[in-house]
Amino acid sequence: MSHVPAPVIDSHHHFWEIGRFDYSWMPENSPLAIDYGPSDLEPLIRAAGIDYTVIVQAVSSADEARWLLELADRHDFIAGVVGWVDLTDPEVGYTLDELQRSKYFRGVRHIWESEDDPGWIVNSGAINGLKELVRHDLTFDFLAKPPNLPFIPRAMDQVPDLRAVVDHLAKPLINDHVVEPWLSDLRKVASINGIHCKVSGMVTEADHQTWTIDDLQPYVHHVLGMFGSDRLMFGTDWPVCTLAGSYTRVADTAREILRSLSPEAKSDVFGGTAARFYRLDV
Repeated sequence: MSHVPAPVIDSHHHFWEIGRFDYSWMPENSPLAIDYGPSDLEPLIRAAGIDYTVIVQAVSSADEARWLLELADRHDFIAGVVGWVDLTDPEVGYTLDELQRSKYFRGVRHIWESEDDPGWIVNSGAINGLKELVRHDLTFDFLAKPPNLPFIPRAMDQVPDLRAVVDHLAKPLINDHVVEPWLSDLRKVASINGIHCKVSGMVTEADHQTWTIDDLQPYVHHVLGMFGSDRLMFGTDWPVCTLAGSYTRVADTAREILRSLSPEAKSDVFGGTAARFYRLDV
């Protein structure tokens, strides 16, 4: 029986309008501080052979989620939206009810990596919000850096039914060629059923000017061994990736690193896993 490839999905990118929300996480005079919208991305995904995308939040604002859902309504290539809600709000369930009126609302992300407390996810009251995500059958993106990783198993112990994904391989220190303790901590995370990982965001953790495939390959090799292709999903992290490489270069690099996978495994990483995890209508 011949294998029918799944649609190709970029599971992680952003849109923003600089005048619309507070993007103070961008450094002063950042080249990212210009508007990026669907009309900028659409020709790039066509050229790179991508069929659908998932937009992920970039500011801590439920209004941003509402705006992203409006964009999804207007553009056929957007298959899902991962928005922001205040997970520590006792009334967060009502916000989720409202956002779920859109068929494109698939999950939530919090900018955890920027919290002063690396254990924010278990120390802030966010666990109740994660339990609400389970009740609403929504996903959660862990935006974690290596110091955050030890807290993911603790969160999952309290919310074992959460469908979760670790963004950007948890941002290992690629530029410094450092593997531990990232590897040991992520291995513990990978041993938890149902946790996925995004093969994304790597080029901006490497040297922006001089990175090569060889810098990234060992990290992808590790997550492939830990998670398997059925729990990995490709994402570009556009437009953040443009600090270190074009949309096409990021997509081509991922394909090159994973070229030796079977057709079925490639189909998982480049679309099938994201479609299943986010329950996308593609």
